[in-house]
Amino acid sequence: MAVAVALAALAGCATAPERVARTPASAQPLDHLQVAILPPERDLTAQLLEGDFALAHNDLKAASAAYGRAAFLTDDPKVAARATELALAVHDIPAVGQALDRWKALGATPAQMASTRARLALDRGDTDDARQQLELLVSSGDPDAWREFGRIILSARDAAQAAQLLEQVATPQRLPNDAQAWLAMAELGEGLGRHDYAARTGQAAMARFHNAETYAWAAQQKFRAKDPAGARVLFAKAMQKDPKNARLRLAYATLLAQGGDEAGATKVLSTGAQDADTYALRTTLAARANDKAAMRRLYEEIQRRPDDEQADSAFTLGQLAEMLDKKEDALDWYADVPDDDAHAFDASVRSAVVLDGQGKKDEAHALVADLQTAYADQPDSLRKAFGLDAELYMREGSFNEAADAYSHALRVKADDPEMLYGRGLAYSEAGKIDLAVADFRRVLELKPGDVETSNALGYTLADSDRDLDEAQTLLQAARSARPNDPAIADSWGWLQYRQGRLDSAEQTLRGAWGARKDADVGVHLAEVLWKRGEHGEAKRVLDEVRKLDPKNATLRSTEQRLKP
Repeated sequence: MAVAVALAALAGCATAPERVARTPASAQPLDHLQVAILPPERDLTAQLLEGDFALAHNDLKAASAAYGRAAFLTDDPKVAARATELALAVHDIPAVGQALDRWKALGATPAQMASTRARLALDRGDTDDARQQLELLVSSGDPDAWREFGRIILSARDAAQAAQLLEQVATPQRLPNDAQAWLAMAELGEGLGRHDYAARTGQAAMARFHNAETYAWAAQQKFRAKDPAGARVLFAKAMQKDPKNARLRLAYATLLAQGGDEAGATKVLSTGAQDADTYALRTTLAARANDKAAMRRLYEEIQRRPDDEQADSAFTLGQLAEMLDKKEDALDWYADVPDDDAHAFDASVRSAVVLDGQGKKDEAHALVADLQTAYADQPDSLRKAFGLDAELYMREGSFNEAADAYSHALRVKADDPEMLYGRGLAYSEAGKIDLAVADFRRVLELKPGDVETSNALGYTLADSDRDLDEAQTLLQAARSARPNDPAIADSWGWLQYRQGRLDSAEQTLRGAWGARKDADVGVHLAEVLWKRGEHGEAKRVLDEVRKLDPKNATLRSTEQRLKP
């Protein structure tokens, strides 16, 4: 019976209408959540993102519009300030006015208002209003007011207008009790061509403050006026005021070196506190004088400094080690130059040159390839890296590879005269004379009368025994510019040989060979002597060339032809 009831119950469940009400969908808690969807023009985040995206793509107009809308969606004065700057950048005067009003409402300072209004007036070409606003700016009491004044003057599109405002506003009556501010205004005047204003302001600063900076500035002015004696007197006074100032000693030494007194510059730098810059200039001066003893002393001195100071001078230590023929040490120091150091690129360049000099050519080229990758987004450095690769190939005698590397450099910067000239030399050495001539002629189109290129093209034409009249014109111009240059004399002598003027060729080439024992000059002289039947003397010259440069390509090819 129980089973029957159970079966009946099951049957009833299967056929009876449903009595239990389901919970409607509207009863779900999430269905009561209402999300407000803001239109983009009322969404602060959307406007800021749009503005930043536009800035990333250098679309200042779109960025200005987005930040202009954002400024009215927030109480953050920084957004309004940014909107004002962008509107100024795109010269949208109505937008500047709206953004500036908003910024003022959000708490812009009087100095900020005056600064912006001055820039707006300059943009409109309203000099009187600009002057009034700049006067308000410098009298506002803002500690950064004079620095901001200088930035505004520098940003002006009309240099004459900027110079006029400088003289009208930056007067001795208004300038603060700060020597740096006076000198900054004097330097601004110098840069804008107001030399009288610059001199008056600088002299007044020196008379008022009597400090090292003002004496140093006046000394630099004396030097610019070609009065080195007066400059030295004033720099001496500056040094008396602040004898421990390394920056001052560096400036004084630079002035002395520019005036040809490198010994005096070295003496100034060697006394007192040292830093990476003083060591770098001392190294440059020692290298110019080829003073190995001074280089050794410097190398040892810097190595005695604390580790952090050695790290700051890693590139200088590498240079010193390289010049002292400590090649492995040089590589170690160059490797220690950090990636963010201003000399990082140069350190890699020098490392590649050192490796190449050690015969590690594959390592040198691999390092240059790394440079090309690392600096792919910096066109100037990338061009130099390709140029370095080309120079290494030229040293190896791999002239086709050198020409390819120069071609890569020219894809980075088309019509670069230096790279065109280098490729012309590579083509010439590779025997691709038409291509070489085309490159040299293009350089002369870019740099008419360039002496090096005139000589290279003249020699290439003479060496290939073609267009000898053009070669003569080019080489005569080069000789007029540099009458005592042995390389040009060699080209001229070789042209004379091609023209069949053997007496003149011998005389010219003997003079060049006597002035500088260059292998190519010697080979040319030997060939002229051989042609004249003076075989014994020709062989003696070739023997001397072989001692100088046994791997010289011109020597090998000449001996194969002459079979002396």
